[in-house]
Amino acid sequence: MKKHTARKRFGQNFLHDSGTIARIVDALTSAPDDHFVEIGPGQGAITRPLSEVCAQLEVIEIDRDLAAALEQLDWARSIRIHLADALKFDFKSLVSASGDQLRLVGNLPYNISTPLLFHILTFDQLFSDMHVMLQKEVVQRMTAGPGSRTYGRLSVALAARCEVESLFIIKPGAFNPAPKVQSAFARLTPLPEPLISVDEAPLFDEILRCAFGQRRKQLRNALQSVMPAALIESAGVDPSSRAEQLPVEQFVALTRVAKTQNS
Repeated sequence: MKKHTARKRFGQNFLHDSGTIARIVDALTSAPDDHFVEIGPGQGAITRPLSEVCAQLEVIEIDRDLAAALEQLDWARSIRIHLADALKFDFKSLVSASGDQLRLVGNLPYNISTPLLFHILTFDQLFSDMHVMLQKEVVQRMTAGPGSRTYGRLSVALAARCEVESLFIIKPGAFNPAPKVQSAFARLTPLPEPLISVDEAPLFDEILRCAFGQRRKQLRNALQSVMPAALIESAGVDPSSRAEQLPVEQFVALTRVAKTQNS
């Protein structure tokens, strides 16, 4: 592929370190019948080795020039390239009638990583697992527990739906151009039985948005637009507590009493 100048508006940092690429491909433990989806293939650093070991590979690329360059490569003839914005992509369109699960991998642009994760979460049951490369601080938020300074809306939203593991740190020099921060590679494995149902998810996410949007406030104040203090208490939660103190199970309980009240 000819040299492509990274575009800041797309948050492009191209992976080039062969050792890091090998660690990522090894962590994926691909099987011959796997159906992979890669977000942001870039210059094909992960795409090429992955295409050699899985049955189907689809890539989502927003950069028209990169997508066109990929199409010209001999080794890329077996992959399907979707010129699209991953933030708006309908992952259900990739699932066959047989209901085979997808596997996701991606070097997620740092400038949209959190909203992109929330978008992917709306399709979580389509995936058997999701492997993502992100800014190290984002992965720390993803894996944080109650009481931690980094525990927040993303931590809880993920905990209700997935098991999250931070696999390894990736230094800036593995990318071109080198970002100013360290990265981390993480695995998200959807829970066989999510703590939140599809019907409950919108209200659950709204409660998280309100609770962590005003995280210094007591829940009685932070959630007043969603539920009164008496209803918070009926869920077994202290209305004077703050969002960062609550485990995911208590947010689930709040969602269920609020949903009962609204139905």
